[in-house]
Amino acid sequence: MRITVLGAGAWGTALALSFADRHAVTLWTWQAEHAVALQAARENTAFLKGYPLPDSLAITADFTAAIATAELAIVATPMIGLRQTVLQLSQLRGELPFLWVCKGLEAGSGLLPHQVVASVHPAARCGALTGPSFADEVARGLPAAITLASADAAFADATAQALHGPRLRVYANDDIIGAEVGGAVKNVMAIATGISDGLGLGLNARAALMTRGLAEITRFGIALGARTETFMGLAGMGDLILTCTGDLSRNRRVGLALAQGQSLADIQRDLGHVAEGVSTTREVARRAASLGVDMPITATVCDVLDGKLYAAAAVERLMNRNPKHE
Repeated sequence: MRITVLGAGAWGTALALSFADRHAVTLWTWQAEHAVALQAARENTAFLKGYPLPDSLAITADFTAAIATAELAIVATPMIGLRQTVLQLSQLRGELPFLWVCKGLEAGSGLLPHQVVASVHPAARCGALTGPSFADEVARGLPAAITLASADAAFADATAQALHGPRLRVYANDDIIGAEVGGAVKNVMAIATGISDGLGLGLNARAALMTRGLAEITRFGIALGARTETFMGLAGMGDLILTCTGDLSRNRRVGLALAQGQSLADIQRDLGHVAEGVSTTREVARRAASLGVDMPITATVCDVLDGKLYAAAAVERLMNRNPKHE
Protein backbone atom coordinates (compact mmCIF):
# COMPACT_ATOMS: atom_id res chain seq x y z
CA MET A 1 0.00 0.00 0.00
CA ARG A 2 1.15 3.56 -0.74
CA ILE A 3 0.86 5.49 2.54
CA THR A 4 1.49 9.18 3.14
CA VAL A 5 2.06 10.35 6.71
CA LEU A 6 1.08 14.01 7.03
CA GLY A 7 3.16 15.41 9.88
CA ALA A 8 6.79 14.74 10.73
CA GLY A 9 6.69 15.09 14.49
CA ALA A 10 7.67 12.23 16.79
CA TRP A 11 4.54 10.12 16.28
CA GLY A 12 4.29 10.70 12.55
CA THR A 13 7.94 9.73 12.13
CA ALA A 14 7.52 6.63 14.30
CA LEU A 15 4.54 5.45 12.25
CA ALA A 16 6.41 6.11 9.01
CA LEU A 17 9.31 3.98 10.29
CA SER A 18 6.97 1.22 11.45
CA PHE A 19 5.12 0.96 8.14
CA ALA A 20 8.10 1.53 5.82
CA ASP A 21 9.26 -2.09 5.95
CA ARG A 22 5.95 -3.34 4.47
CA HIS A 23 4.57 -0.37 2.53
CA ALA A 24 5.71 2.46 0.25
CA VAL A 25 5.70 5.41 2.65
CA THR A 26 6.03 9.16 2.13
CA LEU A 27 6.60 11.47 5.10
CA TRP A 28 5.37 15.05 4.67
CA THR A 29 6.42 18.02 6.77
CA TRP A 30 4.92 21.50 6.45
CA GLN A 31 8.34 23.16 6.77
CA ALA A 32 10.60 23.10 3.71
CA GLU A 33 13.71 23.52 5.86
CA HIS A 34 12.65 20.53 7.98
CA ALA A 35 12.33 18.41 4.84
CA VAL A 36 15.83 19.43 3.79
CA ALA A 37 17.18 18.54 7.24
CA LEU A 38 15.46 15.15 7.20
CA GLN A 39 16.85 14.40 3.77
CA ALA A 40 20.37 15.43 4.74
CA ALA A 41 20.57 13.64 8.09
CA ARG A 42 18.19 10.75 7.27
CA GLU A 43 17.06 11.17 10.86
CA ASN A 44 14.49 13.37 12.58
CA THR A 45 16.90 15.11 14.93
CA ALA A 46 14.28 17.73 15.86
CA PHE A 47 11.60 15.35 17.18
CA LEU A 48 12.81 11.73 17.25
CA LYS A 49 16.56 11.39 17.53
CA GLY A 50 18.43 8.16 17.11
CA TYR A 51 16.30 6.40 14.50
CA PRO A 52 17.69 6.34 10.94
CA LEU A 53 15.17 6.91 8.16
CA PRO A 54 15.42 4.12 5.56
CA ASP A 55 16.31 5.03 1.99
CA SER A 56 12.90 3.75 0.90
CA LEU A 57 11.12 6.45 2.94
CA ALA A 58 10.32 9.45 0.74
CA ILE A 59 10.35 12.92 2.33
CA THR A 60 8.72 16.07 1.02
CA ALA A 61 7.28 19.45 2.02
CA ASP A 62 5.02 19.52 -1.07
CA PHE A 63 1.52 18.60 0.15
CA THR A 64 0.07 18.05 -3.33
CA ALA A 65 2.93 15.78 -4.38
CA ALA A 66 2.80 13.91 -1.07
CA ILE A 67 -0.78 12.74 -1.57
CA ALA A 68 -0.82 12.50 -5.38
CA THR A 69 -0.52 8.70 -5.59
CA ALA A 70 -1.31 7.75 -1.98
CA GLU A 71 -3.83 5.02 -1.22
CA LEU A 72 -4.08 6.03 2.44
CA ALA A 73 -3.14 9.19 4.33
CA ILE A 74 -2.37 9.32 8.04
CA VAL A 75 -2.83 12.78 9.54
CA ALA A 76 -0.18 13.03 12.26
CA THR A 77 -0.52 16.71 13.14
CA PRO A 78 -1.44 17.90 16.64
CA MET A 79 -5.15 18.52 17.23
CA ILE A 80 -4.73 22.18 16.26
CA GLY A 81 -3.69 21.17 12.74
CA LEU A 82 -6.40 18.58 12.05
CA ARG A 83 -9.07 20.85 10.61
CA GLN A 84 -6.82 22.58 8.07
CA THR A 85 -5.11 19.37 6.99
CA VAL A 86 -8.39 17.55 6.38
CA LEU A 87 -9.73 20.58 4.54
CA GLN A 88 -6.72 20.40 2.19
CA LEU A 89 -7.31 16.69 1.66
CA SER A 90 -10.95 17.30 0.80
CA GLN A 91 -10.04 19.97 -1.75
CA LEU A 92 -7.18 18.10 -3.43
CA ARG A 93 -8.17 14.43 -3.15
CA GLY A 94 -11.61 14.07 -1.65
CA GLU A 95 -11.74 10.34 -2.40
CA LEU A 96 -8.54 9.51 -0.49
CA PRO A 97 -9.24 7.55 2.72
CA PHE A 98 -7.37 8.74 5.79
CA LEU A 99 -6.76 8.26 9.49
CA TRP A 100 -5.81 10.71 12.21
CA VAL A 101 -3.70 10.09 15.31
CA CYS A 102 -4.24 13.27 17.35
CA LYS A 103 -6.01 12.87 20.70
CA GLY A 104 -8.05 15.60 22.30
CA LEU A 105 -10.92 18.03 21.88
CA GLU A 106 -10.56 20.98 19.54
CA ALA A 107 -9.77 24.19 21.43
CA GLY A 108 -12.68 26.60 21.27
CA SER A 109 -15.26 24.25 19.76
CA GLY A 110 -14.86 21.30 22.14
CA LEU A 111 -15.34 18.93 19.20
CA LEU A 112 -13.87 15.44 19.09
CA PRO A 113 -11.61 14.74 16.09
CA HIS A 114 -14.26 12.86 14.09
CA GLN A 115 -16.64 15.79 14.58
CA VAL A 116 -13.99 18.20 13.29
CA VAL A 117 -13.49 15.96 10.27
CA ALA A 118 -17.24 15.70 9.60
CA SER A 119 -17.57 19.49 9.66
CA VAL A 120 -15.10 19.98 6.78
CA HIS A 121 -15.19 16.64 4.92
CA PRO A 122 -18.49 14.86 5.62
CA ALA A 123 -18.10 12.31 2.81
CA ALA A 124 -14.68 11.06 3.91
CA ARG A 125 -13.81 7.39 4.45
CA CYS A 126 -11.82 7.81 7.60
CA GLY A 127 -11.06 6.80 11.17
CA ALA A 128 -8.92 7.29 14.24
CA LEU A 129 -5.71 5.44 15.06
CA THR A 130 -5.36 5.48 18.83
CA GLY A 131 -4.36 3.44 21.86
CA PRO A 132 -1.36 2.86 24.16
CA SER A 133 1.71 3.73 22.14
CA PHE A 134 4.79 5.86 22.76
CA ALA A 135 6.52 7.09 19.61
CA ASP A 136 9.98 6.17 20.88
CA GLU A 137 9.06 2.53 21.47
CA VAL A 138 7.22 2.16 18.15
CA ALA A 139 10.26 3.61 16.36
CA ARG A 140 12.46 1.06 18.13
CA GLY A 141 10.25 -1.75 16.86
CA LEU A 142 9.08 -2.79 20.32
CA PRO A 143 5.71 -4.59 20.44
CA ALA A 144 2.57 -2.46 20.68
CA ALA A 145 -1.16 -2.84 20.08
CA ILE A 146 -3.44 -0.01 18.97
CA THR A 147 -7.02 0.58 17.87
CA LEU A 148 -8.31 1.70 14.49
CA ALA A 149 -11.78 3.11 15.11
CA SER A 150 -14.28 4.17 12.48
CA ALA A 151 -18.06 4.45 12.23
CA ASP A 152 -17.58 2.53 8.98
CA ALA A 153 -16.93 -0.98 10.32
CA ALA A 154 -15.92 -2.38 6.91
CA PHE A 155 -13.35 0.40 6.46
CA ALA A 156 -12.00 -0.19 9.97
CA ASP A 157 -11.63 -3.94 9.37
CA ALA A 158 -9.98 -3.63 5.96
CA THR A 159 -7.57 -0.86 6.96
CA ALA A 160 -6.62 -2.56 10.22
CA GLN A 161 -5.80 -5.72 8.25
CA ALA A 162 -3.61 -3.73 5.85
CA LEU A 163 -1.68 -1.96 8.61
CA HIS A 164 -1.42 -4.87 11.05
CA GLY A 165 2.12 -6.10 11.51
CA PRO A 166 4.20 -8.41 13.73
CA ARG A 167 5.38 -5.54 15.95
CA LEU A 168 2.44 -3.15 15.70
CA ARG A 169 -0.86 -4.96 16.12
CA VAL A 170 -3.92 -3.06 14.90
CA TYR A 171 -7.41 -3.90 16.19
CA ALA A 172 -10.58 -2.64 14.47
CA ASN A 173 -13.38 -0.96 16.43
CA ASP A 174 -16.56 0.79 15.28
CA ASP A 175 -17.06 2.89 18.44
CA ILE A 176 -15.21 5.99 17.30
CA ILE A 177 -16.72 8.16 20.05
CA GLY A 178 -15.48 5.84 22.78
CA ALA A 179 -12.04 5.45 21.20
CA GLU A 180 -11.60 9.22 20.89
CA VAL A 181 -12.91 10.02 24.36
CA GLY A 182 -10.54 7.44 25.86
CA GLY A 183 -7.60 8.90 23.95
CA ALA A 184 -8.48 12.47 24.88
CA VAL A 185 -9.40 12.30 28.55
CA LYS A 186 -6.63 9.91 29.59
CA ASN A 187 -4.29 12.87 29.00
CA VAL A 188 -6.16 14.81 31.67
CA MET A 189 -5.74 11.90 34.08
CA ALA A 190 -2.04 11.67 33.22
CA ILE A 191 -1.58 15.27 34.37
CA ALA A 192 -3.42 14.39 37.61
CA THR A 193 -1.30 11.31 38.31
CA GLY A 194 1.84 13.25 37.43
CA ILE A 195 0.90 15.81 40.08
CA SER A 196 0.29 13.05 42.62
CA ASP A 197 3.57 11.29 41.86
CA GLY A 198 5.45 14.59 41.82
CA LEU A 199 4.20 15.29 45.33
CA GLY A 200 5.37 11.84 46.46
CA LEU A 201 1.90 10.65 47.43
CA GLY A 202 2.62 7.02 46.59
CA LEU A 203 1.30 4.17 44.50
CA ASN A 204 -1.99 3.88 46.39
CA ALA A 205 -2.88 7.43 45.43
CA ARG A 206 -1.88 6.82 41.82
CA ALA A 207 -4.07 3.71 41.65
CA ALA A 208 -7.00 5.62 43.14
CA LEU A 209 -6.65 8.47 40.66
CA MET A 210 -6.40 6.13 37.68
CA THR A 211 -9.40 4.07 38.76
CA ARG A 212 -11.61 7.05 39.51
CA GLY A 213 -10.26 8.69 36.38
CA LEU A 214 -11.47 5.74 34.31
CA ALA A 215 -14.90 6.19 35.90
CA GLU A 216 -14.88 9.85 34.79
CA ILE A 217 -13.81 8.93 31.27
CA THR A 218 -16.58 6.34 31.05
CA ARG A 219 -19.30 8.69 32.32
CA PHE A 220 -18.25 11.37 29.86
CA GLY A 221 -18.07 8.91 26.97
CA ILE A 222 -21.47 7.39 27.64
CA ALA A 223 -23.01 10.87 27.77
CA LEU A 224 -21.60 11.47 24.28
CA GLY A 225 -22.88 8.15 22.92
CA ALA A 226 -19.95 5.76 23.46
CA ARG A 227 -20.17 2.12 24.51
CA THR A 228 -18.99 1.13 28.00
CA GLU A 229 -16.91 -1.81 26.79
CA THR A 230 -14.66 0.43 24.70
CA PHE A 231 -13.22 1.91 27.90
CA MET A 232 -12.12 -1.55 29.05
CA GLY A 233 -9.97 -1.96 25.92
CA LEU A 234 -6.85 -0.52 24.33
CA ALA A 235 -8.30 2.93 23.63
CA GLY A 236 -9.57 3.25 27.19
CA MET A 237 -7.87 1.39 30.02
CA GLY A 238 -4.82 0.53 27.92
CA ASP A 239 -4.03 4.10 26.97
CA LEU A 240 -4.83 5.32 30.50
CA ILE A 241 -2.40 2.88 32.13
CA LEU A 242 0.41 3.75 29.74
CA THR A 243 0.02 7.52 29.89
CA CYS A 244 -0.41 7.71 33.65
CA THR A 245 2.57 5.49 34.52
CA GLY A 246 5.09 5.92 31.68
CA ASP A 247 7.66 8.68 31.99
CA LEU A 248 7.70 9.10 28.21
CA SER A 249 4.22 10.63 28.58
CA ARG A 250 4.30 14.39 27.95
CA ASN A 251 1.12 14.94 29.95
CA ARG A 252 2.44 13.02 32.95
CA ARG A 253 5.57 15.18 32.77
CA VAL A 254 3.38 18.29 32.84
CA GLY A 255 1.86 17.05 36.10
CA LEU A 256 5.24 16.18 37.59
CA ALA A 257 6.53 19.68 36.82
CA LEU A 258 3.39 21.36 38.19
CA ALA A 259 3.95 19.47 41.45
CA GLN A 260 7.41 21.04 41.63
CA GLY A 261 5.91 24.52 41.37
CA GLN A 262 6.93 25.28 37.78
CA SER A 263 4.73 27.60 35.75
CA LEU A 264 2.67 26.14 32.94
CA ALA A 265 4.31 28.46 30.41
CA ASP A 266 7.78 27.27 31.39
CA ILE A 267 6.70 23.62 31.35
CA GLN A 268 5.27 23.86 27.84
CA ARG A 269 8.34 25.68 26.56
CA ASP A 270 10.74 23.13 28.05
CA LEU A 271 8.78 20.13 26.70
CA GLY A 272 9.47 21.09 23.09
CA HIS A 273 6.44 19.03 22.04
CA VAL A 274 2.68 19.50 22.28
CA ALA A 275 1.04 18.11 25.44
CA GLU A 276 -2.53 17.76 24.20
CA GLY A 277 -3.92 17.34 27.71
CA VAL A 278 -3.44 21.01 28.58
CA SER A 279 -5.99 22.40 26.13
CA THR A 280 -8.11 19.23 26.29
CA THR A 281 -8.63 19.57 30.06
CA ARG A 282 -10.38 22.90 29.65
CA GLU A 283 -12.55 21.67 26.78
CA VAL A 284 -13.54 18.48 28.61
CA ALA A 285 -14.44 20.46 31.72
CA ARG A 286 -16.61 22.82 29.69
CA ARG A 287 -18.33 20.09 27.72
CA ALA A 288 -18.88 17.93 30.79
CA ALA A 289 -20.51 20.88 32.59
CA SER A 290 -22.86 21.43 29.64
CA LEU A 291 -23.83 17.75 29.74
CA GLY A 292 -24.24 17.65 33.51
CA VAL A 293 -21.48 15.02 33.87
CA ASP A 294 -19.64 15.02 37.21
CA MET A 295 -15.86 15.04 36.57
CA PRO A 296 -14.14 16.18 39.78
CA ILE A 297 -10.60 15.15 38.76
CA THR A 298 -10.91 16.98 35.44
CA ALA A 299 -12.33 20.09 37.12
CA THR A 300 -9.50 20.10 39.67
CA VAL A 301 -6.77 19.69 37.03
CA CYS A 302 -8.40 22.53 35.10
CA ASP A 303 -8.14 24.81 38.14
CA VAL A 304 -4.46 23.92 38.58
CA LEU A 305 -3.71 24.66 34.92
CA ASP A 306 -5.58 27.97 35.16
CA GLY A 307 -3.60 29.00 38.26
CA LYS A 308 -6.63 28.93 40.55
CA LEU A 309 -5.27 26.12 42.71
CA TYR A 310 -1.83 24.94 43.81
CA ALA A 311 -0.97 21.30 43.14
CA ALA A 312 -0.92 20.27 46.81
CA ALA A 313 -4.26 21.97 47.43
CA ALA A 314 -5.73 20.13 44.44
CA VAL A 315 -5.03 16.74 45.96
CA GLU A 316 -6.43 17.90 49.31
CA ARG A 317 -9.64 19.01 47.56
CA LEU A 318 -10.11 15.62 45.93
CA MET A 319 -9.37 13.66 49.11
CA ASN A 320 -11.81 15.76 51.16
CA ARG A 321 -14.79 15.12 48.89
CA ASN A 322 -17.78 13.44 50.55
CA PRO A 323 -17.69 9.63 50.29
CA LYS A 324 -20.00 8.03 47.74
CA HIS A 325 -20.95 4.59 46.43
CA GLU A 326 -18.41 3.38 43.88
